[in-house]
Amino acid sequence: MPKKAKNLHSIDAKKPAKGIYVLPNLFTSAGLFAGFYAIMQARLGHFEAACLAIYVAMVMDIVDGRLARLTNTMSEFGSEYDSLSDMVSFGVAPAMVAYEFALSGLGKVGSLVAFIYIACAALRLARFNVQKLDDKKYFIGMPSPGAAALVASVIWVCVDYGIVPNAVAIGLAVLVAWAALTMVSNIRFRSFKDVDFRDKMPFIGMIVLVLAIAIIYLDPPLAFLAIGIIYMGSGTLLYAVNKTRRWRAQQSSATDAAPDE
Repeated sequence: MPKKAKNLHSIDAKKPAKGIYVLPNLFTSAGLFAGFYAIMQARLGHFEAACLAIYVAMVMDIVDGRLARLTNTMSEFGSEYDSLSDMVSFGVAPAMVAYEFALSGLGKVGSLVAFIYIACAALRLARFNVQKLDDKKYFIGMPSPGAAALVASVIWVCVDYGIVPNAVAIGLAVLVAWAALTMVSNIRFRSFKDVDFRDKMPFIGMIVLVLAIAIIYLDPPLAFLAIGIIYMGSGTLLYAVNKTRRWRAQQSSATDAAPDE
C-alpha cells in the first residue's frame, strides 16, 4: 500500500464515529429530565413529587447502564453524558429539594450545607470516572444515587407524616452533610454489580423478596428510608470495624516487637 494511502487510512481510523447510540442515551435523558423536574417541583412546594422524581432518575440511571452493556452500545459519549446527568439528578436536585424544604430556614448555614452536598457529589462523580477498580463488587465512597435517595426518603417521610420542616431542619442538615461526606470518603459500599438476576435463587429467597415488596407497599417512604439508612450505616459500620481491627493488630505487633526489660 502506498505511503499516502496508509496515512489516509490512519487518519480515518482516528476519526470519531458519527452519531450516538439512541436507546441508552434516551434513558439517560429521561433521568436528566427527572432531576430537572424534581428541582422545579421543589420550587413549587410539591416535595412528594420532587422526591418521587429523584427515584425515577435512579431507575433511569440503572436501566441506561444495564441496557448499554446488554446491547453493547457503550461509548465514551454515553459515559460522559451519564455523569453530567447524574450531577443534575443526584447532586443538584437533592440539594435543592432539601434546601427548599427545610435548609432555607437555617439561613447561610443551610445554603452552605446544600453547596457542600453539590460539591461532594461533583467530586464523587469525578473520582469515579478516573478510578480504575479491580474489585467491581464495591464502590469507594457512597454512590451519588444512594445518597440522593436517602435525602429524598427523609423528606418524603416528613411530608407523608405531616412533620413541620422547621422541626427537622437541623437534623436534615446533619444528614445531608453526612451523606455528602460519605460520598467522598474511602468507605466501601456494595455495588451489587456482581449480582446476576438470571441465576436461580432458592425458594426461601423468593419468599424474602415477596415479603420485602409487601413491606415497601405498606409504607413506601418509611421502607425506602430504612433501606437507605441500613445501606449507609452498614458500610460505615464495617469501615469502622475494619479500622479498629487494624489498629489493634498494629498495637499488638508493636507490643510483641518491643524488647523485654
